[in-house]
Amino acid sequence: MTRPALLTWRFGAAVVLTAALVVASLFVGVFDIFGEGGAEMFAITRIPRTIALVLSGAAMAMCGLVMQLMTQNRFVEPTTTGTTEWAGLGLLLTMIIAPDSGLLVKMAGAIIMSFIGTLIFFAFLRQVTLRSSVIVPIVGLMLGAVVGAVSTYIALATDMLQSLGIWFAGSFTSVLKGQYEPLWIIVAIAVAIFIAADRFTVVGLGESVAVNVGINYNRVILLGTGLVALATGVVTVVVGNLPFLGLVVPNIVSMFRGDDLRSNLPWVALMGIAAVTVSDIIGRIIIAPFEVPVSLILGVVGSVVFIALLLRKKSRV
Repeated sequence: MTRPALLTWRFGAAVVLTAALVVASLFVGVFDIFGEGGAEMFAITRIPRTIALVLSGAAMAMCGLVMQLMTQNRFVEPTTTGTTEWAGLGLLLTMIIAPDSGLLVKMAGAIIMSFIGTLIFFAFLRQVTLRSSVIVPIVGLMLGAVVGAVSTYIALATDMLQSLGIWFAGSFTSVLKGQYEPLWIIVAIAVAIFIAADRFTVVGLGESVAVNVGINYNRVILLGTGLVALATGVVTVVVGNLPFLGLVVPNIVSMFRGDDLRSNLPWVALMGIAAVTVSDIIGRIIIAPFEVPVSLILGVVGSVVFIALLLRKKSRV
């Protein structure tokens, strides 16, 4: 079997496996969808929840891949740069300033703040010379912790700590028909990333290389930041925090396939979907009839993989 045929076969198998997980998620849950009112419940909750799993998983995994190329660092993703914390702060401020605002207004607040926060992170990286790539995510986590502390203080002062806690839970439990639809914008984001894939790949080689081949480095960074902020803001408002997803998935794919964004993007999206779907299924059955938030499962698994990647990096050095 030739190499292209082998790759096609593997990708086809990955698509089938991911599709099987997605279909399985439709039939996992406490409510009996084959009983009375089951069809209505299936349409109101199960289908929207499963679509949200697919779109959110693909979005956060792709965001991680784009951010890793833009920063030339494998340990960077929305969780380790403070992007999700900035999105949460934007959501909180929007809820305080305009408590009766709709979902789109809250989403706009989260997107704007995540964009600003990501730009601050990039600006910091350009101003400070770091001796090790391991320091970069640590700096991002510290910035995220500061933003998270500010959010907690504001939430305490405005009696909105419970709302903040619900956001940090990162669960698909409350995803219903009429609430998940903004996630469809992720399809457009994925198309935009694919179109600009070659530019992101060149930017991942460094600013000097990008400039020498005629690419506007700052414009590509701004485009990538905007796409990441848009996806993170939408997922934050609809679902919540999905930690380490954008860290684990791109690194696993890059280990086997290298760093070409265009060829890796479908694999990253598929693995992101599979990871979130498996985590959600486990969360639904592990202590049924109660549910464990997806963010808890992703946080445990992701932190272990994060440490493993750090140790692997250190052993190579």
